Amino acid sequence: MDETPPHEPDPRAAWNRFVDGLRAAGDQLAADTDELDPIQRADAFRSLLRAVNNMLGRFEVDRERPELVAFNGWRQKMFMDNPDFRYWVADIHDDRRYRITGAVGDAVFQSVTVYAGTGPLRATSVARVDSDTIAFDEDGRFDLTLSPDRPTDGSDWLELPEGSTALWVRQFHHDARSDRLGWCDVVALDDAAAPPSIDPMGFDADLTRMASGLSMLPMLWDAAVRDDVAEPNAVRRWSEMAGGAAYTEPDISYLRGSWDLEDDEALVVEGTPPPSRYWNVLLYSRFLNSLDHRARSVSRTDGTATLDGGRYRFVISGTDPEAAAPLFVGDWLDTEGRPFGLFVFRFLQPITEPDLPTVRRCRITDLQER
Repeated sequence: MDETPPHEPDPRAAWNRFVDGLRAAGDQLAADTDELDPIQRADAFRSLLRAVNNMLGRFEVDRERPELVAFNGWRQKMFMDNPDFRYWVADIHDDRRYRITGAVGDAVFQSVTVYAGTGPLRATSVARVDSDTIAFDEDGRFDLTLSPDRPTDGSDWLELPEGSTALWVRQFHHDARSDRLGWCDVVALDDAAAPPSIDPMGFDADLTRMASGLSMLPMLWDAAVRDDVAEPNAVRRWSEMAGGAAYTEPDISYLRGSWDLEDDEALVVEGTPPPSRYWNVLLYSRFLNSLDHRARSVSRTDGTATLDGGRYRFVISGTDPEAAAPLFVGDWLDTEGRPFGLFVFRFLQPITEPDLPTVRRCRITDLQER
């Protein structure tokens, strides 16, 4: 597929590149999943459709008049979404002034992070404030100015460094299914001229860029899980995500593992969480989508996990262990019957580096044998 826009705008050619990118992604995904069962193959194409939905939802952006768009909802999952967090994302200029307002609801932590660079592989965190420095009123509301220079009105301020391109707001929940949810909004404080009705060259370039991104998704998914497939039923430090890389939260330490189980098996993951501001564990498909948080127990947080002597014990399986082993002790994480998948621990502001948990593969009926 030709990824270079023509010198003269040609919307038909750009559209064909977009369609060709979709077709290339589908063909590659079909080849990559040829040996998987029908459920996993259908899941692969659903993940691709969610990615398309995600990209289309942010295709038209206006940095002069940005919007904080809810990101990675259940219909737009893409690249390790986290339903225990709520996200909003906006594209911004580095030389403008903006005001962010909102409320945290029952969230236990909030961060506002500015990134420089474009694309997840090149983005880095360049400015940030969080619940420790943001002023909230008695209703949990906040008001924050984002600008290159400190405002003269004394309001809460987040510096906008040169090169800034994106703004992310995150709210961390103990139980997002039952918590009172928050909200946020952004407005530009500087006047801006009306934009042209459309920039043909820019439209061609953006559509071509999205086509290229879509065509690479199967390759990225395959590369992302290659080590997990090669060494399943284990856990490792996920150092690649440290320090705010790939639009991640800068203060999080990550552990990552995978399971490869038969229908009558479980993976028991046990360890001691370090003192942290917040932590959670969450299950993912091989296509980097979180599992069904709305209807199943696929995650636990420090507010919902059961600790025994300060230790967690998670049982990853497709069958509720209480039915097969009534005396078992631990928290069930439901694989939805998937033979393979990923699990990720996130520890926010841990006092010490998290220790790797122990991992044991066993039959579900043997769970009560510790």
